[in-house]
Amino acid sequence: MYESIVQGLLVFWDTFAEMSPYLLFGFLVAGLLYVLLPASQVGKHLGGKGIMPVLKAAILGVPLPLCSCGVIPVAASFRKKGATRGAITAFLISTPQTGVDSIMITLSMLGPVFAVFRPLFAFISGLAGGFLVDAMVKEETEPLSEAEKSCCNNRKSNRFMEMLHYGFVSLPADIARPLLLGIIISSLIALLVPPEFFSGFWGKGIYGMLFMMLVAIPIYVCATGSVPIAAALIAKGISPGIAFVFLMTGPATNAATIATMIKTIGKKATFYYLATVIITALLGGLSLDYLFSIGNLPPITYCHDFLPQSIKTLCAFVLLGVFGYSLFPKKIFFKQGKTYFLFSIQGLKCQSCARKLEKALQDCQGIKKAMVDFDRREMKVFIEQDISKEYIIEKTLALGYMAQGRE
Repeated sequence: MYESIVQGLLVFWDTFAEMSPYLLFGFLVAGLLYVLLPASQVGKHLGGKGIMPVLKAAILGVPLPLCSCGVIPVAASFRKKGATRGAITAFLISTPQTGVDSIMITLSMLGPVFAVFRPLFAFISGLAGGFLVDAMVKEETEPLSEAEKSCCNNRKSNRFMEMLHYGFVSLPADIARPLLLGIIISSLIALLVPPEFFSGFWGKGIYGMLFMMLVAIPIYVCATGSVPIAAALIAKGISPGIAFVFLMTGPATNAATIATMIKTIGKKATFYYLATVIITALLGGLSLDYLFSIGNLPPITYCHDFLPQSIKTLCAFVLLGVFGYSLFPKKIFFKQGKTYFLFSIQGLKCQSCARKLEKALQDCQGIKKAMVDFDRREMKVFIEQDISKEYIIEKTLALGYMAQGRE
């Protein structure tokens, strides 16, 4: 029993260390994208008729590191700003499947073929879904609400610090738990699943892909956390195509996301969304299996020795520090005499939503600091001058969330 625990911990650490350098680099690029491609600017390009909004949405969705839950409020805000259903569908399909962080981990654990194939099919599926919805669903652009028209008085911010905060605090807070869970699951698969388990019909071919879809579609798996699970499954004998189906359908869909999408883009568009994901996942899986069969390419990466072990170990400890800082609550001390209000907050979907709300409120006139506790759904707002709770509640509502004052 003791030896099994030690072996499991060693497998966990080896996997964690292998992906650490690539994930840290992905966080850096994600921070740059966050600063260079703010949501307010992206939303302006997703409205209007024709193929360009869909094309732009599919392209922009590929590198953005948003999970299937985090992408919903972003898409909803785009929709309120006039984005078409087709553009929103393309964005909803391509975005959660991949991101710069998951692409780097895919390169590390599954090799360059997967690293190219995955974002390529994320783009293709987003494009197909957007065009299908544009062709089959009548467009009814939602009017811009008064809440969306009102905004806070922006103050200039340090873009470098904003990049670091998003890349190494907000984004890790979103993916740390599912990523660590994915590594744990992959370690358990490596230790407990016998090699002959996938030797039957579900280890290869279209039947195995359909079986994998039934498992992956209703559950939540983030694009990054799904990679170690896929690598462990390939090591146990499933085909690269079935692993690809898991990598595509797991992050792109889950029961909660589907229910929310029905409200955001409608039942008919959601149906075409799911049909697109299923069909393109099957086509991608079959194509990838064929590619590996004719090219005699190894399904598991041959990039493991690209970096020395000392660099991987150092990066692993750095990544542990990043995850620890982003996950554990931090006490921020202010000078005595600061006035603050305490609120209950509703409408938060993930840690990224909480961080965005903090930043948006801090850009409002009269607000010094906002601290949002996602787990407790609480918000503490420190003020610089004599402003009321109603002012903060109004600004929070304008950002898409509901706040209720507490004593």
